[in-house]
Amino acid sequence: MEPAKPNIPREAIELYNLFIHNEISRRDFTEGAQRLAAGGLMASAIIQALMPNYALGQQISRTDDRIKAAYETVPSPEGNGSIRGYLVRPVSADTRSAAAAKLPGIIVIHENRGLNPHIEDIARRLALENFMAFAPDALTSVGGFPGDDYHGGQLFAKIDRNKMTEDFVAAALWLKSRPDCTGQIGATGFCYGGGMANTLAVRLGDRIKAAAPFYGAPPGRDDVGKIKAAILVHHGELDKRLAATWPAYDLALKEANVPHEGYIYAGAGHGFNCDATPERYNRAAAELAWKRTVDWFNKYVRV
Repeated sequence: MEPAKPNIPREAIELYNLFIHNEISRRDFTEGAQRLAAGGLMASAIIQALMPNYALGQQISRTDDRIKAAYETVPSPEGNGSIRGYLVRPVSADTRSAAAAKLPGIIVIHENRGLNPHIEDIARRLALENFMAFAPDALTSVGGFPGDDYHGGQLFAKIDRNKMTEDFVAAALWLKSRPDCTGQIGATGFCYGGGMANTLAVRLGDRIKAAAPFYGAPPGRDDVGKIKAAILVHHGELDKRLAATWPAYDLALKEANVPHEGYIYAGAGHGFNCDATPERYNRAAAELAWKRTVDWFNKYVRV
């Protein structure tokens, strides 16, 4: 029998969210956990419970024989020079005719900590849904994801945001132009990555078919009219600041005649899709959002 999970106060989860978004320091996070420790639950136990456990959250092994994966480096002359990413395809595609072997492509965009193992696992999950997925690492120019989210966040904060955006634009266009891609692409991402999925929809116009941002910031209202992709938005009910952006985005998308849907998941908070952070993970919301995302890409990208 698995040991019972500690009862982590909601306030501690909110502190963790502030910490990983660089709104409070590591020291403030630790001191906050100490203030919230009660009922025999030590601050160290709270902190440990909130840290990502990538092995726990892995659904598809890196060595799964149903996938073929490799790291590829993409030129990004308008950005940081190049961006490296994790490219995954289903092995079954190689057994098909030349035409059938071409797959629609999905860009998978990480949070503000770089290409960690959870995002790579998301890419593998998409490969098993018969897409080719490319997960770029915005930390390429500073050495890549350093192995833990805390130091990844520190590196992320040092990179010029405009150049970072150009890196993701270059990655998306590279995926679109590959000979083993159908030329139809979509984007999904989480937090920072969700906002970047929206940004790619603005930047790429009709060159991208769909975007499915998870708890990401919407584009500016004046930019929504540039969107030609079908937009699927996911927010958690408890993630009040970002969830509150949905009504205005919804209205702007309607006015721009953009195909779109948006969902706010009851009882779910920020990061609800990440099964590598169990205290934030909401299985019911994550599974429903994932199904909707795959269905969305099948509808709008697999054409």
